[in-house]
Amino acid sequence: MENKQIAKEVLMLVGGEENVISLVHCATRLRFKLRDVKKADKEALQNHEEVISVVESGGQFQVVIGNHVNLVYREILAQSGIGERTEETEESNGSETILGRFIDLVSGIFTPFLGAMAGAGVLKGFLALATQLNWLTATDGTYRVLMAAADGIFHFLPIFLAATAAKKFKTNQFIAMGIASALVYPDLNGAFFAGEKLTFFGIPVILMNYASSVIPIILAVYLLSHLEKFVEPKLHSSVRNILTPLICLVVMVPLSFLLIGPVGSYAGIALGNAYEWLYSLSPIVAGIFMGAGWQVFVMFGLHWGFIPIVNINLAANGFDTMTALFAPSVFAQAGASLAVGTKTKDAKLKSLSFSGVITSLFGITEPTVYGVTLKLKKPFIAACIAGGIGGAIAGMGGSRVVAVVMPSILSIPAFAGVGFIYFLISLPVAFILAFALTYALGFKDVGAQTVATEIVPAVEVSSEPEQAESVIQKSVAVSPLTGTLLPLSEIKDEVFASGALGQGVAIEPTEGKLVSPVAGTVTTLFPTLHAVGITGDDGAEYLLHVGMDTVQLDGKYFTAHVQQGDQVTAGQLLTEFDIEGIQSAGYPVTTPVIITNSADYLDRLITEEQQVTAGDYLLTLVASFN
Repeated sequence: MENKQIAKEVLMLVGGEENVISLVHCATRLRFKLRDVKKADKEALQNHEEVISVVESGGQFQVVIGNHVNLVYREILAQSGIGERTEETEESNGSETILGRFIDLVSGIFTPFLGAMAGAGVLKGFLALATQLNWLTATDGTYRVLMAAADGIFHFLPIFLAATAAKKFKTNQFIAMGIASALVYPDLNGAFFAGEKLTFFGIPVILMNYASSVIPIILAVYLLSHLEKFVEPKLHSSVRNILTPLICLVVMVPLSFLLIGPVGSYAGIALGNAYEWLYSLSPIVAGIFMGAGWQVFVMFGLHWGFIPIVNINLAANGFDTMTALFAPSVFAQAGASLAVGTKTKDAKLKSLSFSGVITSLFGITEPTVYGVTLKLKKPFIAACIAGGIGGAIAGMGGSRVVAVVMPSILSIPAFAGVGFIYFLISLPVAFILAFALTYALGFKDVGAQTVATEIVPAVEVSSEPEQAESVIQKSVAVSPLTGTLLPLSEIKDEVFASGALGQGVAIEPTEGKLVSPVAGTVTTLFPTLHAVGITGDDGAEYLLHVGMDTVQLDGKYFTAHVQQGDQVTAGQLLTEFDIEGIQSAGYPVTTPVIITNSADYLDRLITEEQQVTAGDYLLTLVASFN
């Protein structure tokens, strides 16, 4: 399908141009800010042949397209007026969490020039490798010109951040860039390195090196947005265009040097020190955490929260160790995808898997994650395990990177230096281990499975083995809650809604009593009491997760009536929770009821009733044994 047609259909399915507040794109995703998410046809988008997946995260409606996302993005801009539009005030409806707003803010500020940073980072890595191999020296004209191209973006990073932050905060981009230029002005930077003592009308100026800094300029632009809105309406239109910038520069530049810059810099140093503290405790443990968790962070868009720390590390130390820890996870996804492509009998999945190997090796994992590994579950878990082991190896060697790069085969030179050998070992280990684990664990091959659409009559077991061709086993569960039944896909949490943890249903409770759906054992009782795991006597495994993000309540509003390891009967009270209290704290109480081993069953038959009562029939699981 042509990109023009893809753009037309995607724009229509998100609710049309009038429903779009703003649009940006990253390496694989169209990131929409929508006026009304309900107007977007998420199901139709997910079923679109050119769409890999749809993700709602950080206040964004993200349509995962793949490597040609930039071409689709251009076609959307060409077909609409979205390109001339800035985000309007109604973009935030107040329902987003603080974390969601933070992720949206960071991604909105960094996304527009992340590609340029990655390209410059690769060039910087090649130059580092060239000097180590004595192909170039730091005094060569060739090296100095190319280093200017590679390091310019990083040295003048505050100016780039000022431009994108100004767009995000809806203030004048050129005033913002003027403030940033003052922060990296050569005379004042020279004064810092010379150890000079400066004052501003008698007030001591805390000189710092703001080259490559992140937080100070973002804080400054945020305050600028409020100052400009305060000043501009009070000025006559005949002088507004001159006096507004004048007042803003005269106020904001000194304020940035006297207060904002030092506060922002110290905050950045604190963040960097926090990571360094964790890293110093155990680089291996840090590597396991980052390597195993990185693709999960990417899946939810949480990885944007780490980008400022990477920049802070580079600005403070000239290198960053965090990137080296999560880089193996990228190669692990490629290895898992290769195993799926090698083993599957489905032609479409085979093609998608092999293409996913290529995109992952070049640093783009979203098509692989959403199109292959996450959908099949076990390959994603295998890749996370392999990524954690690869990260541990990189951490063991103290591997590091000298620039902001997107981990890929192209950016390997940027890791040249301390721990480079360990880093080179970590990548193939993650790749091969993910391949081996995926191949060994297997997966439910979409090309080989046959899903039952109705209960198959059980075959009577005969004493003659050859006559007992198959036995149908059924597992019945009762509703753990009283409330309204919802499809799992309607949950505003991508992991539950996508079925990554297993299939099931959701319940909007009207009574705060959670009961066991089956007779079995309490295998998991979270310390925060918000989630309970039950393993039925018949082998069915259930996860009952009360609300979304309720783990943050740390057990408040919850009371347990069982302990981990207890034997329970179907309908027995497990926990009680205060619905009003949880909702007043800002958390939804929609509860997923997940069959975590649903892949072991041919089918699940769910009650047609919309209103359910705790202890009444909910669903039947059907399994066949040969």
